[in-house]
Amino acid sequence: MNPTLAKAAANLKRRARSPLPAIWLMSDAKRLPDPETAMRALPRGSALILRHTDAGHLGRLARRLAPICLQRGVVLLIAGDWRLAASVGAAGVHLSEQAAHRGLAPGGRLWARRRIVTAAAHGARGLRAGKSTSAVLLAPVFATKSHPGRPALGAARTAALVRIARGHVIALGGISAATVNALRDSGCAGIAGIGFGL
Repeated sequence: MNPTLAKAAANLKRRARSPLPAIWLMSDAKRLPDPETAMRALPRGSALILRHTDAGHLGRLARRLAPICLQRGVVLLIAGDWRLAASVGAAGVHLSEQAAHRGLAPGGRLWARRRIVTAAAHGARGLRAGKSTSAVLLAPVFATKSHPGRPALGAARTAALVRIARGHVIALGGISAATVNALRDSGCAGIAGIGFGL
């Protein structure tokens, strides 16, 4: 991983006084279908969120990568499937903005009480939905390949949204060594991305 990016992420975490990872790698069915190589380049203490809509592929990835994450000191979260997360010994679960509004089912809430729960957020409404989560991943902070043409929040709007958030906010979307310094005073507690250019 780019050392400048890793250092900037660590500084964001320190300034936000967050106990959570500073760097969050996200798998993507098209852009990063197998995140193992990128995950192995992460600093110890980073996080990996596995998110695939194909349940079979997600399950296979989770079972293969869970022991590697444990060995390398990478925090593993599974998107949308707390049962799979529990079965592979993941540290938590990641929810879409819509799922965060609904909340986890009773069994999921019980399992998640001592786990990390993150949620996607795309604005103030999403931040409110994430009130019972460990952190929200706010996107898109900058222009991103994942959502071409979608307006980015920008550093100033991101900082304003962080101020109204009830918990930690992780910046997602277009994060690179060239853009991360614009978040220095934003209050974000870390960064997330798909591969970080690896």
